[in-house]
Amino acid sequence: MKKPASIVLLTLLLSSGFAQKPEDPLKNNSDLKAASQVIPDKTDRNNNFYDNEETYSLPVKELIIAGEIENPGKVDFSKLVKRSVIVKEALLKQDTANQFVGAYRYDGYSLFDILCDRRLKKKNAADFRPIIDLFVEIENDKGEKVVLSWGEIYYPNSLHNIIIATEVMRIVPSKTKDLWPLPAESKLIVGQDLISERNISSPVKITIISYRRNYMVNRDISPLVSEKVDVFSGEAQTDSFSATPDKMQTETLHTIFYGKGRGIHSTQPFSGVYLKDYLAGKIQFNRENLRKGLVICAGIDGYRSVYTFSEIMNRNDQAEVLLVPCPGEKDGGKFRIFPSCDFFSDRAVKALSEIRFERR
Repeated sequence: MKKPASIVLLTLLLSSGFAQKPEDPLKNNSDLKAASQVIPDKTDRNNNFYDNEETYSLPVKELIIAGEIENPGKVDFSKLVKRSVIVKEALLKQDTANQFVGAYRYDGYSLFDILCDRRLKKKNAADFRPIIDLFVEIENDKGEKVVLSWGEIYYPNSLHNIIIATEVMRIVPSKTKDLWPLPAESKLIVGQDLISERNISSPVKITIISYRRNYMVNRDISPLVSEKVDVFSGEAQTDSFSATPDKMQTETLHTIFYGKGRGIHSTQPFSGVYLKDYLAGKIQFNRENLRKGLVICAGIDGYRSVYTFSEIMNRNDQAEVLLVPCPGEKDGGKFRIFPSCDFFSDRAVKALSEIRFERR
């Protein structure tokens, strides 16, 4: 029995290469494998934009947790829930437009879950028990290091946004069909970063650290007021102010101000200036500072919180940190810090007396 002419023609087209797919940048990486047998939704049968393409597995190296904890050791990924983060990645280019890399859905394991059962053993706990001065240093197999504050991992309004990615899918534009290059290794993904300099490949070690500088703690100061704020870069003092810096736009952020210990404080908005706008003239916005910069905000009573330079200066969610003037207040004046990015109010330092930038 002869085959229909249409079947013969289709067979010839397929064998001749007319139906071949365009060149895939995946071939320039390593032998990545499809992550599952689930068929991508290339025809938009559902309303999910983030399942339309093939998902690829990324080779993962052994990951060790160390530092100020009672139970250091290797991460057992098999006990963790897999999370997803969608990102538009770009890299910093000085004096030119930033370099767009691609848009992706990454699947993997959140730092929230990875560190959840590690029992903290702060070196400075005798002097300062709060955990808001903790940060983590993440190192890869090439010796590259980045820092994340404990607040970024455990205090944000949206949890599980920082992951160790073990799978990746391109988010392909429906008209241009651009095939963004795929990574070849597992990757740290910091979902709230605008510029993706902290997204380093093949993380192998996470070290938990409490901020080393000692501040004298005195919770009996009354009235709790700091008349000025001193600003430092390392050991060098770069500024001091007792009034809102000139020519800076006032912003008002609405919030439910809620503490981890004392619960609801207020539902009143905060008005002030973006801390990133003030720091922009004091600290260079570069790759090293994005990766390794810390900003410490300390009150006159010794209460302090640690932020990363990137979480203040490099957000993609507009959840900014606010420098709030509060003249006349006897419990926390003249300035305070308000982190609108946080669910809890704990990193909101009252009676602010010092802002210090340091790089690991």
